[in-house]
Amino acid sequence: MKPSIPQGFRDFNAGILHRRSYIINTIKEVFELYAFEPLETPAMENLETLMGKYGDEGDKLIFKVLNNGLDHSSKQENARQQFENILLGKTDKFITERALRYDLTIPFARFVAMNHAKLTMPYKRYQIQPVWRADRPQKGRYREFYQCDADVAGTYSLISDVEFCQIYSTVFSRLKLNVRIKINNRKILSALAEVCGIPEKMVAITGAIDKLEKIGLDKVKEELSQNDLTEKQIQIIVNYINIDGTNEEKLAKIEPLLLESETGREGIDELKFILEYSKKASNDQSLVLDFTLARGLNYYTGTIYEVTATDAKMGSIGGGGRYDDLAGLFGVTGVPGVGISFGLDRIYDVLEELNLFPESITHSPTALFFNMGEKESQFTFEIMQKCRTANIPCEMYFEPAKMNKQFKYATNKNIRYAIIIGSKEMESNRCEVKDLTSGDQSSLDMEELIPFLKKNNS
Repeated sequence: MKPSIPQGFRDFNAGILHRRSYIINTIKEVFELYAFEPLETPAMENLETLMGKYGDEGDKLIFKVLNNGLDHSSKQENARQQFENILLGKTDKFITERALRYDLTIPFARFVAMNHAKLTMPYKRYQIQPVWRADRPQKGRYREFYQCDADVAGTYSLISDVEFCQIYSTVFSRLKLNVRIKINNRKILSALAEVCGIPEKMVAITGAIDKLEKIGLDKVKEELSQNDLTEKQIQIIVNYINIDGTNEEKLAKIEPLLLESETGREGIDELKFILEYSKKASNDQSLVLDFTLARGLNYYTGTIYEVTATDAKMGSIGGGGRYDDLAGLFGVTGVPGVGISFGLDRIYDVLEELNLFPESITHSPTALFFNMGEKESQFTFEIMQKCRTANIPCEMYFEPAKMNKQFKYATNKNIRYAIIIGSKEMESNRCEVKDLTSGDQSSLDMEELIPFLKKNNS
């Protein structure tokens, strides 16, 4: 049988991992620049922790994990019916009580709820770990992928919302990636439902608007109609969707539409605060007000973010928002939160497509010590270890082999220097050093080797 891996999952070789580490380290450095501290949570959560937090569509994508011991005879009664319940999307504790985490936000909220009395508030954490979704694999969409999250718990201050705009801007500037940082406010979307006279249909309205880029305006109108909205209500939403112009012009156009809604005025004021603070901080032109931004997750209550690359055809590469009552889902009230996420895998694909990875990103060994025989290799190994003690990455070819084979090995691994120590070199306490980049070759005293390698590979 030919070996394979599940669809939507991937292996990563050294070249890919070096590039992924470049992205992760860039994001991590900026998180820590803004005084966030690291956190890790388990790959599995209790199913009840996750279910009901992501909307109906999100709940369908949760990877459920079968309970242990299902092969035990005492647990096999009614198993067929229970499995059928699972296939219908229902939850059955006999079959499954745990699931792989869908994102990092809900586990963070669960952690805060369990530990809020011991945490210094506001609590600023970042988390870089894999998540799993039973989605249909396609470009930029995988069943296992990494998220890089930062969240603040315990403050209503919009300064934290502003800082997340700056974090996005700083990270993508360091990655030399042109982006559009879109922001909106869920209070404005709630107000839109109020103005339509159907506040109870806010989720249906935001769900339809959230699909605008994927399905187009006509399909959005069709979905709204299927949710029993009248032509007048649909036209109000279409007028809302069509608001355009600069950030200032969009704010001026939205105010009359939501004038009668206190919730809408709050949302507008919060967006003004963020835009004014951001303008004073950096005058970042990538920050764009987008009233069609909805973010389908039900737990957002205020600011929402989404980041897209301007020079590549890819979905969002980052997103997040404010969730002032999320910890309340776990019985802890009065702990507001706001956070963002970077989509590592999509960012990788975009950087690769645009050829934005630095050439120096790979970490090949500096030198390969040739294996010239049993006695020579023992002598060479001692010299090599001295180089490693001096923090010079290097290796020795494990078996004695023809010179051509060892040179080919060094070339394939992008190793710059070949170090050759034969019996003559052992007697004279010297070594032959060949630069495989330039082809230059020189003879050095053993004492000169480490300074030479440090100087010429810095």
